[in-house]
Amino acid sequence: MKNTIRQIFHSPKFLAGFSILAAMLLVLFIYPLFVTGNPLQMIGLSSFSKPGTYVSVYDAINTTPDIMKLPHADEKRLAAKLSDDDRIAMKEWLVAAGIPEADIDITDTDALLELWSDNYDPSAKPAGMTMAKRNYYKRLNANLEAALKGTEVVVSEEDPETGELNQIKFVKDTDYVNTKDVVNVINLPLGTDNFGRDVLKELVSATKTSIMIGLIAGTIATLIGLTTGLLAGYLGGWLDDLILFITNLFTVIPGFIMLILISYGIGQDKRGATTVAIVIGLTSWTWTTRSVRSQVISLRNRDHVNLSKLSGHSLARIIATDILPYIASYVVMAFILQISTAILAEAQLSMIGLGPKTSEVPTLGLMMNWAMLYSAHTHGYWWAYFPVLMVIALISFSLNLMNTGLDQVFNPTLRD
Repeated sequence: MKNTIRQIFHSPKFLAGFSILAAMLLVLFIYPLFVTGNPLQMIGLSSFSKPGTYVSVYDAINTTPDIMKLPHADEKRLAAKLSDDDRIAMKEWLVAAGIPEADIDITDTDALLELWSDNYDPSAKPAGMTMAKRNYYKRLNANLEAALKGTEVVVSEEDPETGELNQIKFVKDTDYVNTKDVVNVINLPLGTDNFGRDVLKELVSATKTSIMIGLIAGTIATLIGLTTGLLAGYLGGWLDDLILFITNLFTVIPGFIMLILISYGIGQDKRGATTVAIVIGLTSWTWTTRSVRSQVISLRNRDHVNLSKLSGHSLARIIATDILPYIASYVVMAFILQISTAILAEAQLSMIGLGPKTSEVPTLGLMMNWAMLYSAHTHGYWWAYFPVLMVIALISFSLNLMNTGLDQVFNPTLRD
């Protein structure tokens, strides 16, 4: 046994897959200790907030700023003022003003602004340009002039008696606030989703739930497949015919179609994570049954099995001591594949709206479903779906690496 375990952990593929999975499980257990709270809590009133650190503007105003003059600060402000659409529009104006298109580089902010200040004329009326478009250029020019001047921002407060606004503070472009002095600061490494929920916290919880679904479904499918495969392969006869008939019946009907029908029949309110896991497990045991049966058939007439029969050992003892140890490695590999299959099956079900109900816990499939429903992929909100895809890929990749490593250890024909 020790030698077998040593061989397993000397397999590079198994070790790589195990390390990836162990690192993910470590994060899943450690992260909630530091970031507590309900993963489905809505913390943002807007959808798909970008990843980053968010500081309360209200609290920041009431702090004491430090005066700093950072290099290139003005250039960065100007660059931030100009969106890609603004730069393209400025180029269109300059071309209409007679500037050669080859001389205009919209990626060079300083050069673009220099050309703009030398050539823009608010009174000009280029041919074919509408009034609305000319007004747009006037507003853009006003914003750029204000940014170039580095104007102050006035903070006013309403007088409760007169109702007049009184100036209480000036915020200069050289005022900087330490985030440690701001009372309310939140770090969102993966931003928020369409409901304004912390994607990273949601992703950690969803990964735990999906792995739990995989473990439950994999256990059920493996136990059913192992039991029916052992009975069919060892006993044979009418029982083998009956089990094969049921197995073939389930094989003919696509498993995913059965999953859809059963999940739809259960109803949304009753589809919890555990229920979905049980349904997946009850519909994915057939290939394990057929594989275990073929292995048992090759073992049941071996000399050590016949010796146990002649010795009067019971059926349970023969299976437990003379057959199971020889197929244990195969059962473990089947279990690993069943976990991976179940996680992918849950994701597929949730993508079409037949996964666990959304009011309890998130799953990887549900996160993909929410991102798809609110068109995150078409609007460039990558943080709502890409991390989910990466987690699903890493889980499947690590489990398949572990399975390949085990296969190389236990299958002599695959050894180098």
